[in-house]
This record gives sequence, structure tokens and C-alpha cells, in this order.
Amino acid sequence: MKKSFIFGAIALSLMFPGLARTQESQSTTSQDVPQVSNTRSSSGESTIDTQGIKNYLVGPGDMLDVRVFGQSDLNATVEVDSDGNISSLPFLEHPIPAKCRTAKEIQKDIVKAYGRLLKNPQISVNVAERKSRQPATVFGAVRQPTRVQMQRRIRLNELVVVSGGFTDRASGTIQIFHTEPLMCPQPGEEALAAPIDDTRTPFEIIKIAELSSGKAQANPIVRPGDYVMVTEAEPVYIMGSVVSPQGIYLRDRLTLSRALAMVGGARREAKVSDVRIYRQKPGATDQETIKVNYEAIKKNQAPDFFLQAFDLVEVPEAGIFSGPRIVQTLMGAVSGSLGNIMSSGGSTIANRVIY
Repeated sequence: MKKSFIFGAIALSLMFPGLARTQESQSTTSQDVPQVSNTRSSSGESTIDTQGIKNYLVGPGDMLDVRVFGQSDLNATVEVDSDGNISSLPFLEHPIPAKCRTAKEIQKDIVKAYGRLLKNPQISVNVAERKSRQPATVFGAVRQPTRVQMQRRIRLNELVVVSGGFTDRASGTIQIFHTEPLMCPQPGEEALAAPIDDTRTPFEIIKIAELSSGKAQANPIVRPGDYVMVTEAEPVYIMGSVVSPQGIYLRDRLTLSRALAMVGGARREAKVSDVRIYRQKPGATDQETIKVNYEAIKKNQAPDFFLQAFDLVEVPEAGIFSGPRIVQTLMGAVSGSLGNIMSSGGSTIANRVIY
């Protein structure tokens, strides 16, 4: 099915350039997801284990191997056509419905059809190739961007495992874009089988925290052809009088308190009552300066402050004559004087012992 799907082009262009970058990530975020086995085909696609494959529902494009015992001239490998039927079996005038049916169900209809020509035909039907489902594409802030061949109903947490887990750049949300209608909906899923408008691609937003906590609604079935994008976080920069000045990634609803904790906290000489946040104005070249009293936040006298992407957080040092700094300076001076006295006294005593 041809679709003018703009997100597909964007996804593929983002997936491959980001491969090296995501593989260079040094750590992953631990997730409470089950372990599944998977293999990688020669085409570079991952195939999740085939548990439950016996209930595979056939679709257009699948290849079926039909064997009629004792009648080798009737053996055939046939493709399910675009209407979901088998219409190329020898000597059968009417097509056999195959879409959304198992191989055993199809086998019963073929036996019935050939029963009009043969006495008690013995027929086997097996799925030779599964080509009706488009692979799902996983990319973004994952360690191993990949395409996963859909052989059964697969949930989001399984795709996370196949893609190697999240990198430290994961922002906290996953976007799932649906490019194809659900082929064989189960009861209650009929609405998902409706054709998709090329101009309005449906999508879902899943929170990683809810997926990790085991919420059922945060672990949906991923459909064939879906693009699963783990969004990458934008940076926030922490500088000034903190233990470890550095850039950190903006997670879901990152507060000033959490950001400072991530860099080791403020130093003792910091003036936390006058934290400055420099924020770029949308559509402008200049920036605004926001003053935040972090001291009041720590005392629960003021609400915490939510940071935005590319915020520059500066924690200034207190002046030399401010309370914390002057005490620290005096303590340092006293310690230095005592050290000198002890050093001088020790030398005098040593000289007296020698002489």
C-alpha cells in the first residue's frame, strides 16, 4: 500500500544518522520489562521469538505451501492476493478465503473444495513466508535502532528490549505513529481497522515512567508498520557554585531541585537565595533572566521551579563578607594560624632537644 506518509521519511532519515550516536551512549535507563529472545536476519531486521506463532493469521502477500498427498501435480506454493484470497490452486474455480484465518482453517476449506474432485483428499497447508505485516521501526533514544518483523502481536515493552533499552538521552516519552490500519482486529478493536487518512496520521504518546511501573495502558500492542520514536531530551546547563557544573538532559517535568541534585548540589559558599536562570525568548535573539530563591524552595516556602530546554542555570557565590563566606574565611584563617604556630613550636622544641 502506497502512502504519502511524511513521518516515515522523517523517521528513516533520523534513524540511520542517529545509529552511531546512540551506540556510543555509555549507559541505559533500567526498565522493568520482561526478557525475550530475538534474532537478527541477514537484512538487518530483528525477529522476536515465535512464541504463539501457531495462531498466526494469514494476510495478503503471505506464501502458503499446499501439499496434496498422492497427487503431486496438485502441489503448489501460492500467494494470498490483495483481496485476501487464494485464487491460483490447480483445478479450483472459486477462490479460497485466507485473510485473517489460520493455516488449519484454510486447510479445511481446501479439503472441502478438492473433495468434489477427489475421494477423501489428504491435504496439508503451511505458511511458507510471512510477508503480510510491515516491520515496526524503533529509533531515537535507544541503544540499537532497528526494524522488527511482526510475526505475532507484540507489545511495546518487548520492542524496548529488542532495541537494547533506552539511552541516557531519553526524555521520558515515547511516540507511536500508526501508518497502517490493524489487519485482523480482535473483538473491541474494530475501530483500529478503519483506513488511515494520509493527512492525519494517528499517534500515541506513552510515558516511560508509566511503562516501567507496569501500567497496562502504557504498554499497548504495536501494530505492523508502526514507527516507535523514543524522544531525545534537550539539554539544560548548570554552572556556577555547584559540585559538578555540567549539562544535563531535560527529563519529564524537571525541577530546579532535581537538576541541582543531579550535579551534586550547591557548594557551601553558594548564594542559593539568588539563583539566576537565563532563558531564550521564543523567536528572539535575546534572553530573559529569571531570579529564583532556592533557599525558600528548600524550606517549602516557595514552589519548585520547572526548567525548560536550553535553560542556563547559574548558582552564584556569596560575597566575601556575607554570612557563610565570612565564617568560612575566618575558620580558614584560624586553621592556618594554628598550623603555623604548631609548626613553629615543633621546630623550637626540636632545636632544644638537639642542642
